[in-house]
Amino acid sequence: MTPLLLALAVTWPADLTAVGTVVGPRPERCVAILRSGGRTRVVAVGDSAFGARVAAIGAGSVTLEQDGERRALRVQTAPEAVATGEPTPPLLDAARPAQEMARQEVERRLGQEMPRILAETTMVPAFSEGRVAGMTLTRLPEGSLLTDAGLHAGDVLTSINGVPIDGMATLVGLYARLQGESTLNAVVLRNGEPVSITVTLR
Repeated sequence: MTPLLLALAVTWPADLTAVGTVVGPRPERCVAILRSGGRTRVVAVGDSAFGARVAAIGAGSVTLEQDGERRALRVQTAPEAVATGEPTPPLLDAARPAQEMARQEVERRLGQEMPRILAETTMVPAFSEGRVAGMTLTRLPEGSLLTDAGLHAGDVLTSINGVPIDGMATLVGLYARLQGESTLNAVVLRNGEPVSITVTLR
C-alpha cells in the first residue's frame, strides 16, 4: 500500500484523547483511560478501543496502533484549580483514625484488585463556583483496598497529599507520584463536612 493510501486508510477519531494512565511495575499492570465521542474506555496493552489497538502505556502517554501506523497520545492535563477563600480544616474520621498498612500488602492487593476497582468504581465531577472541585465517589467495590482505607460511597474526594483533585486526569496522574510516599492523606467531603483519611505505609 502506498503512503498516500495508507494515510487515507488510517482514520483516527478527531476527538480521541487520553484522560490518564496508571503505570504498574509490569506492562500488563498498566491501564489507560481513553475518551472519544462522549464515551470513556479503560484499556490495557493489547486491548482495542475506538478502532485502534493499545500498543504501549507510559507515565503520561498512550501509544495506539492502527493498520501498522502508531500514534502517541499525551495525557490531557486539567488546568490548576484556583483556591477560593480560606479552606476549612478537615476533621479526622473518628470512625477510622489514621491507620498503618504494610506497603508490600498494599502492592499485592492492588495487583489483585485493580481490575475490580477499575470496573466497579464510578465517580463524577463535583462542581463549586463553576469549576471542578473534586470527584464524587458514587460507587465503590465493598471489601476493596479503597473501602478498607476508609473511603465511602458518596464521599467527594477533594485532595490527596495536598494536591487538589480537579479532574480525572489529575487523579489518575497522582498514582505514579504517590508510589514512594510513606503517608497518604485524602481529604473528602462527607455529608458536607471535610474529613481527613490518613494511611501510613510501613
